[in-house]
Amino acid sequence: MKTITIKDIYTAIVATLLFAIVLCGFYPVVIWGLAQLLFPHQANGSLIEKSGAIVGSEYIGQNFTLPKYFHPRPSAAGANGYDATSSGGSNLGPTSQKLMDAIKTRVQTYRTENALATDVLIPADAVTGSGSGLDPHISLKNAFLQAQRVATARDLDIQVVKEEIKKATTMPFLGILGEPSVNVLKLNLALDKIAH
Repeated sequence: MKTITIKDIYTAIVATLLFAIVLCGFYPVVIWGLAQLLFPHQANGSLIEKSGAIVGSEYIGQNFTLPKYFHPRPSAAGANGYDATSSGGSNLGPTSQKLMDAIKTRVQTYRTENALATDVLIPADAVTGSGSGLDPHISLKNAFLQAQRVATARDLDIQVVKEEIKKATTMPFLGILGEPSVNVLKLNLALDKIAH
């Protein structure tokens, strides 16, 4: 059995300091610098500005409730939802009565807000929260079901609203990974430019 020598202790200390300098200092600075150089928008939070003021991020959902705005997915992140410091889902499972009751209420509210018949199928993302509670996107079906309400509230032709939905649509990565989705903040801001 080998005994630990002063040389072994010295080697361990030097290795720890060297790795600390490289991995906790040099490496993060290099990655930060490359990100600032190659992807500055993404590296700084993908922030969206309106009239010189930051109004949000492309990747953090916000709670829009007025009829003239498209509404996001429900959120359980924080007391009022959409709180980036409290990201997370409700942790309610598929057999939870509380979840079932919440979904029934959300379906009824969604139908009422959007003047939908009782036989219209409501997309899941309209009545269920995402795992993070911060998802900024909704499905195309969800967006198109809200389009008439938004068009009426803004006194716009429905086709104008549908065109804006198409412009705000993100296609699946590589054309196969995921489903087309609509960024709610970008869509609402685009509609604000057209009509208040």
